[in-house]
Amino acid sequence: MTASMTAFSRQEAVYYWGTISWEIRSVNQRYLEPSFRLPENFRELEFTFRDVLRKKLNRGKLECQLRFQAVDKAATSLTINPSNAQALAQAIDSLGEWFKDLDPANPLEILKWPGILSDSGIDNDLLKKAVVDLFNQGVAELIQVRLREGEELKTIIEQRLDAIDAIVVEVQAKLPEIIAAQKANLQEKLEAAKVELDPMRVEAEIVILAQKADVAEELDRLATHTKEVRRQLQQKGPIGRRLDFLMQELNREANTLSSKSIVVETTQSAVELKVLIEQMREQIQNIE
Repeated sequence: MTASMTAFSRQEAVYYWGTISWEIRSVNQRYLEPSFRLPENFRELEFTFRDVLRKKLNRGKLECQLRFQAVDKAATSLTINPSNAQALAQAIDSLGEWFKDLDPANPLEILKWPGILSDSGIDNDLLKKAVVDLFNQGVAELIQVRLREGEELKTIIEQRLDAIDAIVVEVQAKLPEIIAAQKANLQEKLEAAKVELDPMRVEAEIVILAQKADVAEELDRLATHTKEVRRQLQQKGPIGRRLDFLMQELNREANTLSSKSIVVETTQSAVELKVLIEQMREQIQNIE
């Protein structure tokens, strides 16, 4: 299914020990580029979160924010983490050996140091598991939103493809008429100029004119590219880069059609094609 890279997900869970919530925002990006805003106590889980995203998403810039609010009764049962406090004390002693004029350590400042205080009222393993589980739920919701928006983008692109196919069929049907009209126009100009007509020269000019006006190859390639775009829209996995490449190829053929145009109708068709291709390209920038 076609997936958009633009989406938003919010998940919240309330427990007896507090409330946790995740907000995940996703926008278009060439590669997968996640960033995290986490409370200090959950920094160690960032690798786990990145691994989840790497396994489930391919492209997009993601902003992931975790909020945690402990209930009052749990927040009053704070205790010192012995191992972290000891490590900090050793670091302070080491500094004292190098810098003799250091002020004594402020206990309140020490308590603010990340990891010194622990909450004895909350099971840390249980808390971290709840955070990871809720993150997984948030990512799952984000994926569903991306898929829903991707289906909308697919519909928009298919509408533009229908319009391109219609223009191709119309120009193909008019080609014999265009060449015949140009032949008649050339003959009228020669007769009006009262130039003695050399049948061989007239025929040669008509052949050259027909070659200039022959855009059958470009029209065939346009039809081929639109078929490939439709096929890609049915594929699973990331397709954005392939679609972007196909937009370049479509635009190339439209430019060639414009440069070979010898009548107003073909020129107008080329302009319409370019507009439709650009509209598709803008939407494809959001496809994973």
